[in-house]
Amino acid sequence: MLHLTAVFATAPMVVLGAAVGLVMALTGAGGGILAVPLLVLGMHMPLQQAAPTGLIAVGTAAALATVLGLREGVVRYRAAAFMGAFGMAMAPLGVLLAARLPAQPMLLGFAALLLWVTWRSLRADRDLVVHLPDQVPCRLDPAQGRLRWTKRCARVLGVTGLTSGLLSGLFGVGGGFVIIPALQLVSNLDLRSIQATSLAVIALVSVSGVTAAAAHGALPWGVALPFVAGAVVALLLGRQLARRLNAGLLRRGFGLLTLMVALMMAARAFGWRFN
Repeated sequence: MLHLTAVFATAPMVVLGAAVGLVMALTGAGGGILAVPLLVLGMHMPLQQAAPTGLIAVGTAAALATVLGLREGVVRYRAAAFMGAFGMAMAPLGVLLAARLPAQPMLLGFAALLLWVTWRSLRADRDLVVHLPDQVPCRLDPAQGRLRWTKRCARVLGVTGLTSGLLSGLFGVGGGFVIIPALQLVSNLDLRSIQATSLAVIALVSVSGVTAAAAHGALPWGVALPFVAGAVVALLLGRQLARRLNAGLLRRGFGLLTLMVALMMAARAFGWRFN
């Protein structure tokens, strides 16, 4: 009887984790931005606990995707390591801020972040710029198979890493919604390589964020472990599905989903509960 009770108690966490893993597989981003709202709205966790819990699930799934991407040769590992180093340095500051900020401003801040992601997702096709090979500061050399870096390239990637790290520590998001647009802006990489590189950065930054959160005692492991398990399994299954679906349709659907979640998070900040 006790065993069945434990199974029923962990089942919702596994399902919510699976939703996060599926989104990550389909978009290369977005898992973290939805993980925390799912835990806040679905499990009624405070944001300060939901953020590191979501981050450990997103980071584990991203690490697995990175290993697979490295095997396939689509991860730009030097760019990922460069952004990841800046992000890892900044993530503990985000964790420190999250532990000190009141709940309502945090929830409203997260809702505002979701609205920005919605806007970016719905405008992505309109904002897409087709670069000539000599226009981008981070150019992929087909002969060598490596990115040629410039000062502007390093500057943009460094700022992207810092932003990703701060948001990861503060809100428990992976930062893919920042990394992917930045790589699209400054490089001529294809979308598959951009998504794989984004997941590699998320994996690195998550290590720093989760470590800092664990040091502050903010990680409820009983929730985090089944949440992680669901995310990893769904990521593996979703990778196969992602290759068959239209990227534009996925992006628009994700934008509408984040809009709905943003409104729910804002309502939660003012005391509404969704049971």
